[in-house]
Amino acid sequence: MNSNLDHELYEKARKRTKQKKRLYFHFVFFLVGSVFLVVLNKVVKFHEEIDWYVWGILVWLFFLVIHAVRVLFMNRFFDKDWERIQTEKLIQKHEKKVVKLEKKLTKEGLIPPPEETESNS
Repeated sequence: MNSNLDHELYEKARKRTKQKKRLYFHFVFFLVGSVFLVVLNKVVKFHEEIDWYVWGILVWLFFLVIHAVRVLFMNRFFDKDWERIQTEKLIQKHEKKVVKLEKKLTKEGLIPPPEETESNS
C-alpha cells in the first residue's frame, strides 16, 4: 500500500514538473518570438508604417498569462484531490439531508421507524 502511495505521489510530481516545463518553454518561446516580431517590423521593415508587432506580442502575452495562471494557480487548487474532496462533501451533505428527511417523515408517521423496517425484511 505504501508503494502505491509513493507511486501516486511520484506521478503527481512528474505531471506537475511537465506542466511547469511547458510553461517555461512557452515563456522562452515568447521572448524569442517577440524579439523576432520586433526585428521583422523594424529591421526588415515588414509593414513598418504601423507597429503591428505590439498587438501580436500583447495577444501572445495574454495567452502566456492564461497558461501561467492555469499551471501555477488553477491546477494547484482545482486538481483531482480538490474534485474528490468536493464530491465527498456533497455526498455527506446529501446523506445528512436524507437522514433529516427520514426523521421528519418517521415523526409524522408517514414511514415506519428504521427498526421496524429492518425486522420486517
